[in-house]
Amino acid sequence: MSVNKVILLGYVGADPEIRYPEKDRAIAFVSLATNDRYANSDTEVTEWHSLVMGGKNAEIAERYIRKGTRLYVEGKLRTREYEDRMKIHRRKTEIIVERLELLGRKQES
Repeated sequence: MSVNKVILLGYVGADPEIRYPEKDRAIAFVSLATNDRYANSDTEVTEWHSLVMGGKNAEIAERYIRKGTRLYVEGKLRTREYEDRMKIHRRKTEIIVERLELLGRKQES
């Protein structure tokens, strides 16, 4: 048995990028920031995650998710390889979102 499960709670870094590879099918790409604070330190490290949403989740992203939105997501990891415009071989790890909850906006201080 194996498990491929990711759970994240963080803030959206930019408005979603929506693509329509097929006429009636949207795919949303979202960047999500999570923060870790080291014990006995004021140092905080931000980790950026690439989220990919399809179906109903992509529709929700297009309508309601904006920069600063707090999200809870569950999904699975997927790594893909591609060649960029400069013909450089790249690898990208993404979270394929299976469950999504909007938790509001980031409070401005």
